[in-house]
Amino acid sequence: MSTDCQSFEMIDEFLKDRDSSSSLIEVLHKVQDYYGYIPKEAFPKIALKLQVPYSKIYGVVTFYSRFSLVPRGKYSISVCNGTACYVKGAEDLLKEFSKKLDVEMGGTTEDLEFSLIETRCLGDCANAPIVSVNDHMYTHVSLDDIDKIIEDAKEGKLDELREA
Repeated sequence: MSTDCQSFEMIDEFLKDRDSSSSLIEVLHKVQDYYGYIPKEAFPKIALKLQVPYSKIYGVVTFYSRFSLVPRGKYSISVCNGTACYVKGAEDLLKEFSKKLDVEMGGTTEDLEFSLIETRCLGDCANAPIVSVNDHMYTHVSLDDIDKIIEDAKEGKLDELREA
């Protein structure tokens, strides 16, 4: 991930040999993967090359939760707030992560280490509540597990919590 968005040189590379709106999502994925988010300043270059209005780019970026308009942290903590997880305390988990990391839901810590994301379903309702850090899943998460999850990420240990 690079945060040098001033020149957007890589965007030129992503747009090479693409000239239609059908390439929009592919280009946005590449921009997101490279920069860690999709900078609004890149919209004019993408819009011009793919011949799509800014509103379409903005609509796609804000519709899909995979995309972000703000820099994401090295570790993206996603707390499922779907029905099963919500009923089992996901809202409290979100609040506690927010408090411990000193970051609002949807935001990123100042040091770019953590982002806190609310998501609707991580596909493992039987083991609710679920938290993922990057692509690693934690099951049956309780408030007591939050410090360990944060510490695992900081130490690079994303071992699954033992089921209670």
